[in-house]
Amino acid sequence: MPHETGAEFTVRELAERLGCVFEGDGSVRIKGIASLERAGAGDLVFLAGSKLKPKLLASGASAAIVPEEESGGCGGMPVIKAADPHLCFARAVGLFYEPLRPLPGVHPLAVVAASARIGEGASVGAMASVGEDVEIGAGAVIHPLVSVYPGAKVGEGSVIHSHVSIREGVVIGKRVTIHNGCVIGADGFGYIKGPDGRHVKVPQVGGVIIEDDVEIGANTAIDRAALDATIIRKGVKIDDLVMVGHNVEVGENAILVAQVGISGSSRVGRDAILSGQVGIADHVSIGDGAIAAAKSGVTKDVPAGAMVSGSPHLDIRDWRKFWAAAPRLYDLIKEFKRLKARVEELEKKD
Repeated sequence: MPHETGAEFTVRELAERLGCVFEGDGSVRIKGIASLERAGAGDLVFLAGSKLKPKLLASGASAAIVPEEESGGCGGMPVIKAADPHLCFARAVGLFYEPLRPLPGVHPLAVVAASARIGEGASVGAMASVGEDVEIGAGAVIHPLVSVYPGAKVGEGSVIHSHVSIREGVVIGKRVTIHNGCVIGADGFGYIKGPDGRHVKVPQVGGVIIEDDVEIGANTAIDRAALDATIIRKGVKIDDLVMVGHNVEVGENAILVAQVGISGSSRVGRDAILSGQVGIADHVSIGDGAIAAAKSGVTKDVPAGAMVSGSPHLDIRDWRKFWAAAPRLYDLIKEFKRLKARVEELEKKD
């Protein structure tokens, strides 16, 4: 788990650090962070909504972050008022914990090519492999057992966790975090069936560009392009076990949730959300701000701002209507058959 900083703050000091106002005894000391269920003396908690207030009142916490509109008191507990308590609490966690960060320098068991350039304050861990002409930016962290192929670039402040493979020529921006087991820049899946029936590989000679402030979850794969580049734009957040095919472009601040699969040459717009297990067909465009509900199979373009669900996908309103009617389909079919038989009977009498 991340290291505790050992820091302590009064409620007043915390409120100042978080840019919020507080109510109650500002001198109460806070030593840590906890959930409502496990909080004890010295802990800070947060209240996401009024329905959880009984849990807050029953907790042993010393202070809480609450919505700005919260009123009526919290049993004498000092509170910090925030427009978004969850976001504020996330910032507070960063005051009490810091991520694991090894000391700068190249570990004696790392293998670093003579032509590689390691920036000031960067760290390269044991058994990491850094190839020819690689650039590692200032303050970047290459954890043990990472493999960085020749010609790749890792931007300043980025963190690459163990067992990540960064293939040749991949470009990774600043402050990027790539979690364990990812493969960035493997060949895209491209084959053509030859006259003899065998599959002929299409050379994958493009690259991968990961822009600044991206986070990529464990065991995700992002393939290199056949030509040009597969691009993950600034601020994108990718969950574990996601597959991004060749020549895909993912727009700024998009979110790809676990087990999403995006086929080659598709485009995902800015601020779009692909929920868990969404599958995107090749050459499909997902508009800015669009949302695909979990397990959707997207087979054609989705307009900006739309919300879709189902496989093949439908507008979410049509999908809901369909599934509201689905349990009645059997009875409706029986009724249709009965009415059809009655009509045929009346036609015979005529």
